[in-house]
Amino acid sequence: MPLSKRWTLTRYLIEERRRFPEASGDLNALLLDVSLACKAISRVVSFGDLTDSLGQLPATEAGGVNVQGEVQKQLDVLSNEIFVRMNEWNGHLAGMASEEMDEPKQIPEAYPRGKYLLLFDPLDGSSNIDVNVAVGSIFSILRAPQEVVDSGRDVTEADFLQPGAAQVAAGYAIYGPTTMLVLSVGNGVAGFTLNPNLGEFVLTHPCIQVPADTQEFAINSSNSRFWEPPVKRYVDECLAGKTGTRGKDFNMRWIASMVAEAHRILMRGGVFMYPRDTKDPARPGRLRLLYEANPVGFVMEQAGGRASTGRQPVLGVTPSSLHQRIGLVFGSRHEVERIERYHHEPATRDPGVPLFAERSLFRD
Repeated sequence: MPLSKRWTLTRYLIEERRRFPEASGDLNALLLDVSLACKAISRVVSFGDLTDSLGQLPATEAGGVNVQGEVQKQLDVLSNEIFVRMNEWNGHLAGMASEEMDEPKQIPEAYPRGKYLLLFDPLDGSSNIDVNVAVGSIFSILRAPQEVVDSGRDVTEADFLQPGAAQVAAGYAIYGPTTMLVLSVGNGVAGFTLNPNLGEFVLTHPCIQVPADTQEFAINSSNSRFWEPPVKRYVDECLAGKTGTRGKDFNMRWIASMVAEAHRILMRGGVFMYPRDTKDPARPGRLRLLYEANPVGFVMEQAGGRASTGRQPVLGVTPSSLHQRIGLVFGSRHEVERIERYHHEPATRDPGVPLFAERSLFRD
């Protein structure tokens, strides 16, 4: 049956479930609870510094530091609490993990336990709230190990350390001029817009596809001195425009909000790079593998794009820790493949690029 833009998220999930008559419906119910958490966070975020008028925490820095070593804002804490409370009771989860929590969150004994694991970044890009830039929530769903389901024991960190290819569903909500939920359950990617009159997510972007080619890239150029040669080569070629080896002009973008970057690429193509660099040798990358790279990578691949560390598909990486960081490149397939190829070729430099080229009186 063709997708209809009149479908609600509930209708979409029911139609997807019909492809698997043996399915229990637990995944559908879990995704609806995740969407409810996103609706609640959307409302809180929309109040900005007026959040205290809701009887909630004000949108100011909480003074705490999360496991990533980052200062938490009150909205980070509140959004994390919303995700936990909306999903701990439903009986579909064996456990949860969040960017904002040091350890896995156990399901309280008062509630039944299920067969899925939920991982989430409750409020990605929260540093942008002060300047009213779009932020979002990112989520990933895995199957809990069968031994956990059978025994009902508490989850451990090791239970979550599954490669991204094992995800059964992933997506994000973006809180901008409109609130959208972008979702994949392993059968392509669909986008839903929150209808404030109905209080429902309604299908507005069926069958999202990332164009294979692009003339737009996103990278934080202030880190250029730390980039590895393959990344420098790629960016230099893009900046050279029509006069360089690529023979076409590129536009550069940088929002510094992972959800906003991913959403722009899904809507119109592009390539995003937050690559491994030498800025901090102890960190092989900036982004979190389980809470950001894997779910966004899953969505990109399902939309016909590609997601990579620069050296290998990101969905094939076996995690080593709950809060592991990694380099990430994603977006239009042909550009990501080019970047991967550069990582396996000797580095070259286009001498015609003035911005990032080495300068010397004795340059060849």
